[in-house]
Amino acid sequence: MSVLMSRRRIERVPWWVYVLLAVAVLIAVFPLYWMFVVASNDSATAYKMPPRIVPGENLFHLADLVFSTVPFVRSLVNSAVVAVSIGVGQGLLCALAGFAFAKLRFPGRNTLFLIVVLTMTVPTQLAVIPQYMIMSKLGWVDTLQALIVPGLASAFGIFWMRQHIASTVSDELLQAARIDGANSWQIFWQIAFPLVRPAAFVLGLLGFVTAWNDFLWPFIILKSPDMYTAQIAIKALQNSRVVDLGLAMAGSFLATIPLLILFAFVGRRLVTGIMDGAFKG
Repeated sequence: MSVLMSRRRIERVPWWVYVLLAVAVLIAVFPLYWMFVVASNDSATAYKMPPRIVPGENLFHLADLVFSTVPFVRSLVNSAVVAVSIGVGQGLLCALAGFAFAKLRFPGRNTLFLIVVLTMTVPTQLAVIPQYMIMSKLGWVDTLQALIVPGLASAFGIFWMRQHIASTVSDELLQAARIDGANSWQIFWQIAFPLVRPAAFVLGLLGFVTAWNDFLWPFIILKSPDMYTAQIAIKALQNSRVVDLGLAMAGSFLATIPLLILFAFVGRRLVTGIMDGAFKG
């Protein structure tokens, strides 16, 4: 019976919906494909009229040039260390803060949460100067911890996890755990966090991608080539006077491959976690 109902629902979808979806997919995928086309040809491909849309045979040569021009492997490792640290940190710390705001009672809770939410209205660029001053005082300039520590928690992550915990974890369940003698940490780690683990995974993945693609703050705080992340290494490929688009696109494509592999493995879990939060509450 359920199979018949699902088939009827599929049959009710008009044809133009599929056309719109196909157009949306093409628009989303074309920049990646164009990056691959330029990376596999040369800079002149980007300026040809009509443009060439067929990949060439120059990708391996440009990739070898990327690795010989900058320490690109080291940069990828640095990006991985920073992105994984931030992803794991946001998944855990934001869940912990969200649990405190959602289920614990303490003076000033609503005011503190309002302040956290209001910080999302402040542009991140305004924090660059004071953040750099703090890192300079700590002696963290040109170190990876200057990238990791400020990104371990975020206002959006705390808000995200607070909403998920408030709608997913029932107060009766927590009261029963307290009656059994569990403390706040045990309640969070053994009861609340397992229930919202899909949401924490989605938040961690978003934090990973954001940290991997970040350019402004690493460009300001990192000085030596050995500390470069992938995005800064791509910038280092460009000459001050001439921009080799083929070389830059090759570096960009190489930096995108880890993200494509990641989404190939966890894409379904990402969609499941987002939809799980969309249908609750």
